[in-house]
Amino acid sequence: MRKALVVLHIVASVSWLALMLCLLTLAVTALTTGDADRMRTAYRAMGLLGDALVLPLSLLTFLSGVVLGLGTSWGLFRYYWVSTKFWLTLAAMTASVFALTARLHDAVRAADAHPTGPIRASELGVVRYTTVIVPAVALSLYLFAVVLSVYKPWGRRRTAGSTRPRIPPAGP
Repeated sequence: MRKALVVLHIVASVSWLALMLCLLTLAVTALTTGDADRMRTAYRAMGLLGDALVLPLSLLTFLSGVVLGLGTSWGLFRYYWVSTKFWLTLAAMTASVFALTARLHDAVRAADAHPTGPIRASELGVVRYTTVIVPAVALSLYLFAVVLSVYKPWGRRRTAGSTRPRIPPAGP
């Protein structure tokens, strides 16, 4: 059962990372193209991918990681690297579900507002940049989580019961 859960966690995590790479690719394409139809297509594809995949992949990654943490000797808060991954994943999941999907919907609305003909950059406003920045930051965050998983830095956290006194107690 544990190995199946590890596989599920890895597949969900890698899929979430790949989703951000796809969104970033589409956003850079939309930002750099001079073809309005290509830009509209990229923004609409981003909306489709976001609506279909952001919530399930982020939730599956987070929940499978929590179950693995609780069900293994790593624990959720015994090691600094696991705690860091927990908080990063929770923050990334929350940001993905709320901030990223909102930016993707903004991009789709901008594309739909100009169904034909050219689109001036001023008509898109910050959509051009937020659709690049948000997936780029998310991708960096997920890559950092991968590094944490592989290198497992910082060791075990000390708990109140595990600290040893520095100076031996005075004897009689």
